[in-house]
Amino acid sequence: MTMSERSVTHVRPLPCEAALPGAWRLAGTALGFREVALLGRGQERPEVVPVEAATALGDPALTAAIGRAAASRDPVVGLSAMATGRPAVMGIVNVTPDSFSDGGLYDDAERAIAHGHELAKDGADILDIGGESTRPGATPVPPEEERSRVIPVIEGLRRTGLKLPISIDTRNAETARAALDAGADLINDVSALTHDPRMPDLIRERVAFNPPALCLMHALGDPQTMQLDPRYSDVLLDVYDFLEQRLQVAEDLGIPRSRVLADPGIGFGKNLGHNLALIRGFSIFHTLGAPLLLGVSRKRFIGTIGGASNGASRMPGSLGASLFALSQGVHVVRVHDVAETVQAIRLWYALTTGWPGELI
Repeated sequence: MTMSERSVTHVRPLPCEAALPGAWRLAGTALGFREVALLGRGQERPEVVPVEAATALGDPALTAAIGRAAASRDPVVGLSAMATGRPAVMGIVNVTPDSFSDGGLYDDAERAIAHGHELAKDGADILDIGGESTRPGATPVPPEEERSRVIPVIEGLRRTGLKLPISIDTRNAETARAALDAGADLINDVSALTHDPRMPDLIRERVAFNPPALCLMHALGDPQTMQLDPRYSDVLLDVYDFLEQRLQVAEDLGIPRSRVLADPGIGFGKNLGHNLALIRGFSIFHTLGAPLLLGVSRKRFIGTIGGASNGASRMPGSLGASLFALSQGVHVVRVHDVAETVQAIRLWYALTTGWPGELI
């Protein structure tokens, strides 16, 4: 394809050192970009051109996408790390008996509260509290049971002095409502507001006086069926288009993109090849104009490639995948192993920016 053929439907900024001559800043991160890949469905290979050449095409949609990739991002729920260009760390607290990696370790409220404080001490910027496993094949949990798991933990964390933002990992509106009332700040919905028809109504209610932040994730199907035989026309572009549509839904509900994390949903209705394609092409999602989250921690594809059958033994591979995502400009990484991830990010950030300074 050549630029003159104008079959471009998407554009992916190609990250580089921010200090290189002519580099545009990449979405408020420590990186820049001087070139973009012009993408279209059915392409054998994208065309890579300088940013100036792409904007000179005079295509308003293309120019707007590049502008969104270059715009800074507001710190979601006060995540100060994002204001400095350093990726933020979301620590996982699964209050479940059956999560794929740590199910049963923290399904008691007191243990979960203690674990949350431990993750905060390890350097987490935000905690994600979940009461329903969404691993492949998981059985849905009744919302009332989900609430009985997570609400005492959120209340206990606030009662015992946790100041960090709290995310509630739920697909269910009544769980989200109770969590916000208990002190949560962000709704992390793996269905991107498609599972529970009452979720949009909840958001409309809250917008007027205390709008929540959101994380909207792509998933193909529900947890019970999503890994049976996932298929895409073009996984990178299909996931992008889904997230664009869901971000528009959030905006229509009154939540601006500055308050919405977009997550491509690694492992949620994706095979090994799909996961790798999404991580390799992750920088395309900057043209959505929203801050980006990636959750790869201890997932099955890491064990498949790294030869680690047990989830708890996949920390090194999780770090490797997260560090690659950092090189693509991710804003938030969602992880089990907070201390190890924070250490790795500190080194990455110091080497990338050339200045160790006050990193965390």
